[in-house]
Amino acid sequence: MQKVPVILGCEEVMLSKQYQVINPATEEAIASVSDAGYAETMQALDLAQEGFKTWRQMTPAKRADILLSAYHKMQKEADRMAQTITSENGKPLEEAKQEALFSMEYLRWFAEEGRRGYGSTIPSPMPGRKFFTTLEPVGVVGAIVPWNFPANMITRKCSPALAAGCAVVLKPAAETPLTAMLMAKILVEAGLPKGVLSVLPSSRASEISKAFFEHPATRMISFTGSSAVGKMLTAQAAQRMLRVEMELGGNAPLIVFEDANLEQAAQHAIALKLLRVGGESCICANRIFVHEKIYDKFRELVWARMQKLKVGNGVEPGMNIGPLINAKAKEKIEGLIEDAKKHGAKVTKIPTSHKRGFFTALSLVEDITEKMRLPREEIFGPIVPLYRFSSEEEVIQKANNVPYGLAAYFFTKDLSRVYRVGEALEAGFVGINDTRGYVHEIPMGGYKESGVGHEGGKEGLRSYMEIKSWNINAEK
Repeated sequence: MQKVPVILGCEEVMLSKQYQVINPATEEAIASVSDAGYAETMQALDLAQEGFKTWRQMTPAKRADILLSAYHKMQKEADRMAQTITSENGKPLEEAKQEALFSMEYLRWFAEEGRRGYGSTIPSPMPGRKFFTTLEPVGVVGAIVPWNFPANMITRKCSPALAAGCAVVLKPAAETPLTAMLMAKILVEAGLPKGVLSVLPSSRASEISKAFFEHPATRMISFTGSSAVGKMLTAQAAQRMLRVEMELGGNAPLIVFEDANLEQAAQHAIALKLLRVGGESCICANRIFVHEKIYDKFRELVWARMQKLKVGNGVEPGMNIGPLINAKAKEKIEGLIEDAKKHGAKVTKIPTSHKRGFFTALSLVEDITEKMRLPREEIFGPIVPLYRFSSEEEVIQKANNVPYGLAAYFFTKDLSRVYRVGEALEAGFVGINDTRGYVHEIPMGGYKESGVGHEGGKEGLRSYMEIKSWNINAEK
């Protein structure tokens, strides 16, 4: 079995303590990975503190050259990256390939954007004084990423941090460390100086975060994951006033108005709900609201599309959906279905025939009420929940009636409704007649309990930079 080291300050180190990575499609161990803890994290932060001194002094153009070199190297490794993603995450190989290609584009975007970390010149309100601002890297960043997009989440954090001049200590998800290690090796080969990047696979997340908060060099925590964990990390960060960037949970509504193009809406709804990690995504549609006048037709279109999907091992040709990430995730999805049925929901299933792997049925759920867990929880699996509505005012109230505000989607041909509903929805990202999600050029962040800060766009670079204001007395 393959043995995998950690990366401490850009150097590979094999640890005696190991844990196994499981292929969720086969339930077989595919690698033995070095299991970092508190001591290794403190060491990585020591190295980051020293590496930051060199990296921040390097010109933005030189940092850009290194990131662009990594981008070109990753392009050549796209197939290998995809195979690694599928082996540890389970998503179909073609979907994994698209993730790999999308993820590396963050390197190119922020390599270019890092050269535009401009400050401002401010007109003085009094003679003889000059005022301007400059941007400086925030410092050492502790980054924690999830398993559902094991490549994309890494470059979305590391690319802007490195472009800004920060050093990064990264903790990948315990389930998907192999993708992180592959990408980190490419970044190191591209020329990162010693100390600037550490990658610490670990089954002991609490030890990693403890070190992040205790080491004096840490200046920022960047986390993508559940709202519950994000709140705990934010509370701990507040004790030292560390900057935080949090992309947390979602419970996204997708609204289909009576004037919508139903074929388009059904196609996008299924793509968003089931063809993006099988529903294990924080921006997928968790609540699909359909106007009562077109509900039956839309339901028919959605069900027909669901029946055409193929569920299986992601390495097999033609698969649309892979397994869930682990047994706990499967148990949760099946628990949500049982709870819905118990409280009167209508559930139509496409059962799975797989005897091994963390596969579960595709489920269309109707007649959902507030007594059920489905409307209140982030689903994270292949459940398609349909709700009826009768008016615009009603559906906006229902769409916003959750503590989350990460993403929202709606379909309509009415231009005035586009602006009216788009402004009314409480979400950081709104897709209108389109569910393909964000691109590198725009920021992504949440309202309410879905997070703090933004990733992507020019705002993504600013998240990792401090503003310094200058006051110069220019009088003779």
